[in-house]
Amino acid sequence: MLFTDHAKAYRAAILRFAPDREPRHSAIFEEDGLLVVGPNANSVQVVQAVGPYHDLKDKFPGVVIQHLPGRIIAPGFVDMHIHYAQTNVIGSPAEGLLPWLENYTFPEEKRFESPEYSAQEASFFIAELLRNGVTTALAFATSHTESVHALFTEALHQRMRLITGLCLMDRNAPAGVLNRAAPVGASKGGFDATEQSLLDTETLIQKWHGKGRLGYAITPRFAPSCSDAQLRGAGELAAQYPDVWIQSHVAENKDEIKWARELFPASTSYLATYADFGLMRQRAIYAHCIHFDDDDRALMRASGAAAAVSPTSNLFLGSGFFDYTGADRVGFQYGLASDVGGGTSFSPFHTMLGAYYVGREGQTKAGLSLSPQHLWWQHTAGAAQALGLDSQKGGPAVGNLLPGCEADFVVLNPQATPLLARRTERAASLDELLFAMIVLGDDRLIEKTVISQTV
Repeated sequence: MLFTDHAKAYRAAILRFAPDREPRHSAIFEEDGLLVVGPNANSVQVVQAVGPYHDLKDKFPGVVIQHLPGRIIAPGFVDMHIHYAQTNVIGSPAEGLLPWLENYTFPEEKRFESPEYSAQEASFFIAELLRNGVTTALAFATSHTESVHALFTEALHQRMRLITGLCLMDRNAPAGVLNRAAPVGASKGGFDATEQSLLDTETLIQKWHGKGRLGYAITPRFAPSCSDAQLRGAGELAAQYPDVWIQSHVAENKDEIKWARELFPASTSYLATYADFGLMRQRAIYAHCIHFDDDDRALMRASGAAAAVSPTSNLFLGSGFFDYTGADRVGFQYGLASDVGGGTSFSPFHTMLGAYYVGREGQTKAGLSLSPQHLWWQHTAGAAQALGLDSQKGGPAVGNLLPGCEADFVVLNPQATPLLARRTERAASLDELLFAMIVLGDDRLIEKTVISQTV
């Protein structure tokens, strides 16, 4: 059923993805297209129709059509892993992951115990995502409840689809970034840091999950930062609240893997540690997943968990290369992520280009050439699918521009810079056009970001 009241229409070139095609060849591109958005039965702005302009232009009488000549409308980008508390340490030099955490990340994250600082950073962070065309994000907050409240509050204000949660870490980090115990007298005897972190997690789930376009993620930082009791409690909460997400890190760095294996010797692998505590299932997202064997890949596939591939971070920290050929051979879900601040840019174009480098340099001797369509799919429809947001149990999907999808999209100007204009106007195919924008694009390519609204 079409609801033409409050509907809007946009005429431009339109990029979307066919869900029944192989990702490397899934793009649908209308050089002269029409996108019609309007409220569904729940008053949420969704795509009502999309296709060639000449086929649709007379089907929506009374709906004003905004003509955007020379522009491309594309799905809003989906970022599967990003740290909002690390915005200010992006581009900090370090020898590797663990020194980078100790010297830069943890000192910055201590500051998020302040509600005012958290709110200030959340406002900049959300604005920067939207400026770069990211309309859905799975983000890490810190171990301070103040940071979670601030990020959810700003995302709700901006109507952004955002998933985050309290960072669980009760050991192996400086005191200022570990979970805090309840003060004695706050309850009968108070609670230790582990108990309090789990109580706080449940309170935050009940307050924020499903409010507006927000979702909660149970968030063990990574297994070495969590005690057995904390991981066990996180798994129990995941079983109690099956609709929430789980997010963590795994197999990013060989030193980290060695450390995790020493701390959890009963588990068959670093990844299996999470499974042993009930933290592997659909809507479980693990960042990096670099140093896997086929047993790990099979566990990802069997559990329904997905990998957040973070190429600029992995290249920057020298962590290694995500194995695309191994992931596709065994078969588990993945999508792209910026991983700011280990990642070096909020821009999805930089992330897609980083993934291209990883595919070329980190796979077979001949190199894996990821197609431009596949790269773009990994940061939109593919990432949404990996997050379980391609259907939302019958609700609107994100990451695509098919009828029924939430109306999150970007307006691209392929002439945003002189070099970009020179290259895109010479593109002889869709792949050439998409690849030129991936290689040469940045925030200037995003002319406008449009977020689905409730009428």
